[in-house]
Amino acid sequence: MKRNAWLLVIVLLLVIIPLGLKSTSEFAGTDGQALEIIEKVSPTYEPWFSNIWEPNSGEIESLLFALQAALGAGFIGYVFGFAKARLKFSSKESERRP
Repeated sequence: MKRNAWLLVIVLLLVIIPLGLKSTSEFAGTDGQALEIIEKVSPTYEPWFSNIWEPNSGEIESLLFALQAALGAGFIGYVFGFAKARLKFSSKESERRP
């Protein structure tokens, strides 16, 4: 229990300290940063495609990103859990056989 509390404190410090040090900075996404660099390197560059649909606000975009991350994490957790259960039950089955 004590170990988990220390790990939680360390994780919180890893999140809080960088945000405190760069409190006036704007945290932009990599897409925007990449676009700026591409425009500097090649001003005549034209994108290959554009978005089909763009959310009305940044909050909706964040919500959709979080939903996508949660679904992906759930899927990965299901796959690992299924594989672990399969391994567990297959090893029990092999122990039963004479």
